[in-house]
Amino acid sequence: MPHSSDSSDSSFSRSPPPGKQDSSDDVRRVQRREKNRIAAQKSRQRQTQKADTLHLMLEPGLMSKAVESEDLEKQNAALRKEIKQLTEELKYFTSVLNSHEPLCSVLAASTPSPPEVVYSAHAFHQPHVSSPRFQP
Repeated sequence: MPHSSDSSDSSFSRSPPPGKQDSSDDVRRVQRREKNRIAAQKSRQRQTQKADTLHLMLEPGLMSKAVESEDLEKQNAALRKEIKQLTEELKYFTSVLNSHEPLCSVLAASTPSPPEVVYSAHAFHQPHVSSPRFQP
């Protein structure tokens, strides 16, 4: 077997008795090879584990669920933002209505009726009309 250029290999530096040098070099070589074998085995296990993890992440069901979850979170955030804007718009229009009611000649001329009659319920179920005041 060829000698490696490892610094622990002292076969070129000193010359102790031939029998003793061979046995100590053999022991060190065996130990070094064993350590290297264990390190290589651990490295291969880590590499296999990384590959398995990647395969699981890329598995169609799992990946689509992760993407779906992210999409749902984005939709949730957008809907919360829209709720906040609509709430602000409702406050604004309520204050405009409250300030208009005392001055309204239509309401003053007609007999007082509950607001549900004057402002029919279907008016609140119409599609959202954005006020320029509340544009993002």
